[in-house]
Amino acid sequence: MNFKADSKVLIQGITESLGKVHSQLMKAYGTQVVGGVSAGYGGQQINGLPVFDMVEQALLEVGPVDTTVIFVSPYQVLDAALEAIASGIKQIIIITEGVPPLDMVHLVRKAEASETLVVGPNTPGVIVPGKVLLGTHPQEFYTPGKIGLISRSGTLTYEIANELTKAGLGQSIGVGIGSDAIIGSSFAQWLQILDEDDDTEAIVLVGEIGSGGEEAAAAYIEEAIDKPVIAYLAGTYAPKGKRLGHAGDLIAAQLSVGNPDKVRPIGADPETAQRKLSAFKAAKIPVAERPSDIPSLVKKVLKPASKKK
Repeated sequence: MNFKADSKVLIQGITESLGKVHSQLMKAYGTQVVGGVSAGYGGQQINGLPVFDMVEQALLEVGPVDTTVIFVSPYQVLDAALEAIASGIKQIIIITEGVPPLDMVHLVRKAEASETLVVGPNTPGVIVPGKVLLGTHPQEFYTPGKIGLISRSGTLTYEIANELTKAGLGQSIGVGIGSDAIIGSSFAQWLQILDEDDDTEAIVLVGEIGSGGEEAAAAYIEEAIDKPVIAYLAGTYAPKGKRLGHAGDLIAAQLSVGNPDKVRPIGADPETAQRKLSAFKAAKIPVAERPSDIPSLVKKVLKPASKKK
């Protein structure tokens, strides 16, 4: 992970409406955005940033880039990300939602082969409070601190960051891992990153009932993570049979990788939610019933750590 104040950042899809708005907000936060890429718009300037037709052309002008943030349309994401990988960019954040599952399967394989970190798609991105903003996180909810926040949700991430901030618990990083059918980096991958991060003392993990990975994350925490972790599972009280957006995506993902036997019915499944909660509890991970409970649980797990020091 190399998300630092001096990291150079490229915006792919800077001429898209979201790209225009958030490239300016990222710059205002202090992020070192060095240029944008939008085919057919090379030679122009947006928000004072030079625009290039290709990533390769941009790097010839601005030099090596640490991270690219992608705002292009769903069916252009794969080409944009592969172009970034071919140019040696090692951190890719995909804000776009609705990326075709098979495109993501292809991208994930390329990313693994090239040791590239992919965040998203359908993510607010990454924020290191006080240092760098990469995506659409509203900066006013975050403050620098020692709590790492990794979340499957989008807007719920901001709410929990705000609850932590109000309780005097600043954040070392806020990461939305993505809400599309197939995502680039998992809970387990980010748990390992934050467990090794000197600036993080505790981790808050936010899962959802209509997504995958929470049970695997619980097992990984029990086996490999030394730092205290607090969990919250969104949607546990949703009525059975209520269609959830991410659940439909999950089915598409399972079909796309040839696992039709693992497809579950669309909608909230109390048994599935209970399995996820049971997995957290079996791993002795405190689970908050509501976002407002998270700060008090974090403070409880931090007390033993402070006594050891």
